[in-house]
Amino acid sequence: MLTKTDWQIKKLGEICDFQNGFAFKSFEYTDSGFFVMRIGNVQDGYISLSDPKYIKKSYKPFEKFILKSGDILVSLTGNVGRIGVINEEHLPAVINQRVARIVLKNNESVNKQFFIFFLKSPYFIKELIGVGHGAAQQNISTKDIEDLEIPLPPLPEQQHIVKILDKIFEKVTRAKEIAEKNLQNSRELFKSYLQEIFTSSGKNWEEKKLSEVCEKITDGTHQTPTYYDDGTIFLSSRNVTSGKIDWENIKYIDDRQHLEMHKRVAPRRNDILLAKNGTTGVAAIVDKDVTFDIYVSLALLRALDVIIPSFLLYFVNSPVAKKQFNKRLKGSGVPNLHLEEIREVVIPFPKSLMEQKNIVKKLDGLSAQTKKLEEIYSRKLELLEELKKSFLAKAFKGEL
Repeated sequence: MLTKTDWQIKKLGEICDFQNGFAFKSFEYTDSGFFVMRIGNVQDGYISLSDPKYIKKSYKPFEKFILKSGDILVSLTGNVGRIGVINEEHLPAVINQRVARIVLKNNESVNKQFFIFFLKSPYFIKELIGVGHGAAQQNISTKDIEDLEIPLPPLPEQQHIVKILDKIFEKVTRAKEIAEKNLQNSRELFKSYLQEIFTSSGKNWEEKKLSEVCEKITDGTHQTPTYYDDGTIFLSSRNVTSGKIDWENIKYIDDRQHLEMHKRVAPRRNDILLAKNGTTGVAAIVDKDVTFDIYVSLALLRALDVIIPSFLLYFVNSPVAKKQFNKRLKGSGVPNLHLEEIREVVIPFPKSLMEQKNIVKKLDGLSAQTKKLEEIYSRKLELLEELKKSFLAKAFKGEL
């Protein structure tokens, strides 16, 4: 790393101390107490409070693992090098194993925010990944981090760099908020179109249960499959996203399983696949002639001649259908849709197939426009993130 002549290069172990977390026992987690900061809570630049786990103050060495506001945490497993800073809202909390606390030894020679910016820089992440261990899942130790180097300008220059980066990041954050809002608005706009279509039915429309407009409503195999490197394609709810099937990240079953599963359901082109659990109420249409089988997490809807499959797909993905699905969800763990509940969902549709085709054509056009806008705003978000990384890279080369 190129730096100015008055900059020093020091090992992180010279300027800060590291503390590994404690291996708290998961069976001793409670409904309240100290928040256990696990690997999943340390995200890319922030602390996540999702899926909280708590522990009572009962362990003998408990005190040394209690976190304070301002503590810096780093992930040591998986996506290594994620950095988060503890705030008051995260407390009381303790650090779990595979998470480390980083504490500066001397704030008089190192500006804390400068140090945090360094930990988020592409240089640090690259070096950290370089010393990682493991093939399937990366792991690093605090010793690995201690040996990494940091370029340190004089303190006044550190403070100056922080001011510049703060201003840049503030502008980038505002730009990202606008892009994210525009992205959300474009998605909501299309949802509102769907809402309007299926709630403003005309006099030539009628309402029927899905069981009345579908030749078949069933689900995939209830047996847990054995997977192979090749064979017959096997899809589950993970392969279904709104309006599209993921044909890339697929699994395979052998001929014996395929023949058995095809007795239950043999999917074909223009069938609708609906996710029954997890992200429920998300559907896609079979858009190619290919032999495959499905798991119980997917329901298959095959339209009768009274309704166009693509019209049925738009309805199933509409807020009107999702509202009905949500009312019918069952299960205390992972909510799921039962076939009998899917069959009871009511669909409004025009009796005229020509009118259905016209509506589909209009929705196809609106969908294409929405996706184009989503691509634009998504790309803008990517560019803004790349901009942040480029300024961080420049900062630690002494180029700001």
